[in-house]
Amino acid sequence: MSYETILVEKDGPLTTITLNRPDRLNAMPPQMADEIGAAFYDLGDSRAVLITGAGKGFCSGADLAARGEGSALQNKGGSHRALQNHYNPAINQVLRADVPVICAVNGPAAGVGCSLALAGDFVLAGKSAYFLQAFVNIGLVPDGGSTWLLSRAIGRARATRMMMLGEKIGAEQAEDWGLIYKAVDDDALLAEAKALAQKLANGPTVAYATMKRNIATALDGDLTQVLLAEAEGQRTAGASKDATEGGMAFLQKRKPEFKGE
Repeated sequence: MSYETILVEKDGPLTTITLNRPDRLNAMPPQMADEIGAAFYDLGDSRAVLITGAGKGFCSGADLAARGEGSALQNKGGSHRALQNHYNPAINQVLRADVPVICAVNGPAAGVGCSLALAGDFVLAGKSAYFLQAFVNIGLVPDGGSTWLLSRAIGRARATRMMMLGEKIGAEQAEDWGLIYKAVDDDALLAEAKALAQKLANGPTVAYATMKRNIATALDGDLTQVLLAEAEGQRTAGASKDATEGGMAFLQKRKPEFKGE
């Protein structure tokens, strides 16, 4: 599939998705959301995904000037339709991906851009990057899953602070809060993110997918549900070729060679 607002590059088991509207700090029109979703549908045999932004920003939020049904400036129902038909499905695709998703935040991650970043399993951010929910400044509310993601990542008090005060949270503060995995020097961001992504892309893919599902269950379920999910997940992972390889490598005292099967 060809794309107009993103770049998709495959390097062995790793797919890299680059938001590609640098002149707009990668502001996300509905078309970009659709293309992100399509790229996740079209992962094929990829075993990890790296998401980053071209230029000086990760994603400055939804493109309010975009034309079409998604334009929040077009009419009062535009935002609702855009979320239901474009942005929410894209974020859901990222959250529910069966492979690890790594986000390299190289500048502002605002609004739905913040949602996209936090939907990753690992979020690395350059030290000049920041996370922002500025909806309060225009009388709107966070969307794209931000309310769910922020509340679970940093708790009610800090989520309320970000949403109601509209403060920028820098990368180092985000790491201190537990909002992201790591803050790194700007010039080292992409290299470190790619190294992590390649490591995950060569790991036990079936086990990763099961871990992701179990974490999702743990966030919303009770202990009984989690115990059952873990037991069933262990059965699934245990039946994989990678588990057999892992066991043999352990006995033979060597590094396992996982194939994602």
